[in-house]
Amino acid sequence: MITYRDARTIDGPALSVMARRSFTETFGTLYPPSDLDAFLDEAFGPNGLPSQLSDPDFTIRLALDDDRIIGFVKMGPVTFPGEWRPDAIELYQFYVLAPWQGQGVAQELMAWALEHSRNHGAKEVILSVYVDNHRAHRFYERYGFRDIGRIAFRVGETVDDDNLMRLVL
Repeated sequence: MITYRDARTIDGPALSVMARRSFTETFGTLYPPSDLDAFLDEAFGPNGLPSQLSDPDFTIRLALDDDRIIGFVKMGPVTFPGEWRPDAIELYQFYVLAPWQGQGVAQELMAWALEHSRNHGAKEVILSVYVDNHRAHRFYERYGFRDIGRIAFRVGETVDDDNLMRLVL
């Protein structure tokens, strides 16, 4: 049975393993191994995602199947370059492992993310998504997100284009 709850500091190691697996499942073939390893260590190593579990600026919601993390969404302050509304919030990461895709996990996590945003006074949600991740684009567009520009996204030494997307709440 799939359950949902806020992440706790103790979830750090398991969340790191799950995030590495999900990113590699989705994007692993796009990058040289050295770039992929560098990104995974920076984003999901001890100084990355696990360290944010104790940071009050971030909230991470987990999807679990028999206490095993199968998905998560991370929300926090907007860090993209540029001028942003003070009542904007960023959707940083949104991952669901492949075996659970298409089973309603992403919809449940998105419902939580939008509710969390509204409850924290946000008037818009900002995110970035890899330009060629068409499945993710379609998912976000179903919720009303619209492209508003491009931003560089670094994976090791590789620099990709991401679309910036915004949802006005």
